[in-house]
Amino acid sequence: MNINQDSFLILFSYIEEHSTSPLSSEDKEFIRELFVYKKIGRKQFFLKQGEICKYCGFIINGAMKQYSVDDLGKENVINLYLENWWVADRESLLGSKPTIYNIEACEDTEILMISQEGIKEMTKVPAFNELTKRLDMNHGIAMQNRVNNAISLPAVERYNNLFKTHPAFLQRFPQHLIASYLGITKETLSRIRKQK
Repeated sequence: MNINQDSFLILFSYIEEHSTSPLSSEDKEFIRELFVYKKIGRKQFFLKQGEICKYCGFIINGAMKQYSVDDLGKENVINLYLENWWVADRESLLGSKPTIYNIEACEDTEILMISQEGIKEMTKVPAFNELTKRLDMNHGIAMQNRVNNAISLPAVERYNNLFKTHPAFLQRFPQHLIASYLGITKETLSRIRKQK
């Protein structure tokens, strides 16, 4: 089995795991036609600030970060992504507007990419349609929780929540990215980790 075959098996498994509808062999063939396999090297970009996001990516293997850069050149991390996560700037993808974000590989990354038109076509697949509804709902809840944590919790509780919900982040991403994602300084994160 080649790398593309393995990638699609991972995607098919993910779709079926997150929906009550099985994928038929016709569904799987249809999906294969709509997605494109791509390797993105470490420190290479899936999307750069100012571009229009044309694809949504499903991470097969690797890690990515989504961030903006402020006027002083500081990176502000808004999302971290690992295997079996979807990556895109939703506002740019859906609104065909230039993005204010960069999405960059933190490790060598393999993804399956689908265009906005492909996503519309995929709604013909019941399992994928169910999956996207569930993902939209989960995304809304996660964003609500993330904003609430950022504005109402002290740094140590934000770290503890991240440790509980995404422990792999703490092993896969460097400390400065974790600090930025949590909205704290590297020094504060270092103090919190020493207390553990």
